[in-house]
Amino acid sequence: MFKTLLGQKLNMSQVFNEDGEITPVTLIKAGPCVVADFKNIEKHGYDAVVLGFGTSKKLSKPLKVYLAKRIKQTPRFLKEFPFKSDLDLKLGQEITVESFEVGDVVQVSGISKGKGFAGVIKRHGFHRGPETHGSDHHRAPGSIGSMYPEHVRKGKRLPGRMGNDRVTVKNLVVAGIDLENNIIAISGAVPGARNSILEIVGKS
Repeated sequence: MFKTLLGQKLNMSQVFNEDGEITPVTLIKAGPCVVADFKNIEKHGYDAVVLGFGTSKKLSKPLKVYLAKRIKQTPRFLKEFPFKSDLDLKLGQEITVESFEVGDVVQVSGISKGKGFAGVIKRHGFHRGPETHGSDHHRAPGSIGSMYPEHVRKGKRLPGRMGNDRVTVKNLVVAGIDLENNIIAISGAVPGARNSILEIVGKS
């Protein structure tokens, strides 16, 4: 079974297991996703399936023509996923949370929250300098190569933009499924702000 979905992050909650212990979970409105296109080795050099999620009223003309040749729906988001040709999928087919089961191990990918410009203490966890005895070196990064090697090495940890990166969290567990509302509860925290788009991929 093809266990892959696009979803929208809702909020965090908690569930109780059989022993009465609390497990924090993230609620995601996952699907329904529509199979919008296929990529194959002969034409594109790789096998993949294009999933669409959401509904858009405004599409660019090229995208509108691209979708009209394949499906009737007009999804707002399109994303390619690796696809094994032996799986039975068809154009226009809908994929819902029914493809997952409680206890499935998944990985979730998304864009993390943007933090803006941050210093080395917040961005990289550097220690701060002394606050007294005339020190003016409180939150500065320190020497970055002024004497040796007399230039700044590539990859040097410095202040800069923090967050707004693609993040993947692996080995999360499906803690609950609401088939009626297309909501899936996944243990732990996942990247991104509320209403951000997430990719949920189950282990095959």
